[in-house]
Amino acid sequence: MADRYIAYYEAPFGLLLLESTEDVLLRCKWVEDKTKPETETRPILEEAKSQLAEYFDGKRQTFNLSINALGTAFQKKVWKVLRTIPYGEIQTYQDIANAIDNPTAPRAVGRANNKNPLQIIIPCHRVIATSGLLTGYAGGVEIKKDLLDLERKNLRNF
Repeated sequence: MADRYIAYYEAPFGLLLLESTEDVLLRCKWVEDKTKPETETRPILEEAKSQLAEYFDGKRQTFNLSINALGTAFQKKVWKVLRTIPYGEIQTYQDIANAIDNPTAPRAVGRANNKNPLQIIIPCHRVIATSGLLTGYAGGVEIKKDLLDLERKNLRNF
């Protein structure tokens, strides 16, 4: 197994754990505190921090990082569709289920979102309930709302 490297990024809405191999980002997830020790940094971790800073500063809409989202075939199919949701826009779990040709699977889409190892990078925060409610975000619904508000506010910068 390849060595794993850990770094943290202090985002405006909380703390993000970043995990990588030598040159591939594996995880970007919200955490309460630094439960894992930081390791010697790697260029991929520094680049992830830089791109996250640009995102939170309203200067970046998409991420250009070497990533490997580890998951099932179904999860990867969902995550691939999530990456097509434009910055500042939202889709429903049902929209995603339809996009993967599995219209009876909006709840399974929700579970795949919950397992997304690369939050923000793979924008699962842009998915809402058909009712329009903000539901189920691994970082918490308040952070989901903050991210959507940030993107809507910064759309005029592009």
